[in-house]
Amino acid sequence: MPQPPTTIVDELGIALSNLADAATGAFTPTLRLGVTGLSRAGKTIFITALVHNLLTGGRLPGFAPLTEGRFIGAKLAEYPDATIPRFAYEQHLAALTGKTPFWPESTRRISQLRLVLKFQSKHWYAGMTGPSTVNLDIVDYPGEWLLDLPLLGLSFAEWSAEALDRADRPDSGKEAGPFLKLLEEIDPLKDARDVDAERLATAFTDYLRRSREHGALSTLPPGRFLLPGDLEGSPALTFAPLPPQRQAVRGTSLYAMLEGRYEAYKDQVVRPFFREHFARLDRQIVLVDTLRALNAGPTAVADLETALTAVLGCFRQGETNPLLRPFVRKIGRILFAATKADHVHHTSHDRLESILNRLVSNASKRARFAGAETKSIALAGIRATREGTISEGGETLPTIIGTPMAGEVLDGVSYDGRTEIALFPGDLPERPDSLFEDGNPVALNFLRFTRPQKLELNASGDVVLPHIRFDRALDYLIGDWLA
Repeated sequence: MPQPPTTIVDELGIALSNLADAATGAFTPTLRLGVTGLSRAGKTIFITALVHNLLTGGRLPGFAPLTEGRFIGAKLAEYPDATIPRFAYEQHLAALTGKTPFWPESTRRISQLRLVLKFQSKHWYAGMTGPSTVNLDIVDYPGEWLLDLPLLGLSFAEWSAEALDRADRPDSGKEAGPFLKLLEEIDPLKDARDVDAERLATAFTDYLRRSREHGALSTLPPGRFLLPGDLEGSPALTFAPLPPQRQAVRGTSLYAMLEGRYEAYKDQVVRPFFREHFARLDRQIVLVDTLRALNAGPTAVADLETALTAVLGCFRQGETNPLLRPFVRKIGRILFAATKADHVHHTSHDRLESILNRLVSNASKRARFAGAETKSIALAGIRATREGTISEGGETLPTIIGTPMAGEVLDGVSYDGRTEIALFPGDLPERPDSLFEDGNPVALNFLRFTRPQKLELNASGDVVLPHIRFDRALDYLIGDWLA
């Protein structure tokens, strides 16, 4: 999937935005980190854990600047762009650490936050210059929006053909059936009526929503249909794919109306997002709920691979010439993270990373050719389980111990959100390619767990958030900027 096409106006806007960033950071360099995730992958948890660990000096043995004693501290700062909502760090932390803790709501719109990081450089001149500072700008956005970027290179007819081809597949019949039935009843060449456009858009959105619930990701664009924000009900979100037409299309037809709204969606929604936010990133982490796809079967795994390939193809990746940095920014490092590693035993963590590596292998090769680095990791931003063993049939099985969320069901048992259990989650395959084979389903016992009820405090009285490999992710994303 090629990078989204841009116009001269786009490139000029990107260059001016980068120049403005450079001007405001003339004395303090700024690292812009994009955080996104596909289908409830844990973006809010990751960012909250990242900010809290840096503010409190959390237990991060894999974060080199901290273990080397060079990381002095961090503080929150006002973000320079007053038009972008602030990431609600304090509210999310309160939800996680309150008397009755709960997981905070998922990302539904773009938000940003700035941290000022202070550290002692390890370069030879550090003794003469004293401590250094870096602005870490965190840009949080829904993965559904990211999947919209390929639309910039597709006409309405091309997008319609792809969308309808996916909807016609046998495995999509249950989700897409009502929409396809409605499509058969409506003549695209008849005079345009808002009521027909609204009926089609509603049916198409319902199909996308049902697809997401069953693990399908590549079917999701347009992403704002699921997370509309302020655009809900607007004409820009009132369109749907239509079959190809072999005769001339009148300008007053329903087809022409929906085609115009599709183009407006690209120009007024997708393109500004790419220009104003996405094309100005230095680093990117993509959080992936890999276990959920594995549990859904080979079709969901293949669909996840398609979605991740499309995602990586959209990034402006590669090395940035230092002389051109005030005008041009490229993503130099991309980290793919399989989240919820606490839902499997630690003996499966390396296998989980191998599976994610397989899912992004083709796209990663193109990224490396462009000059960018990529890496895959299995992590849990906040660990919700601990580990143990159980004996069954004379065999000792590794387990995870935690409290399933209220309403979770496994083997006919519905949990109340208060009962702690020991669960054998199943084994991940040694050979990642087997996941794409219909005869090799992965039998996982997959449940969502509540946040730990008791958290430790450090010497300063700050809550310690337990994690898995979170420190390694942090070191890969920002460690070299604190060298």
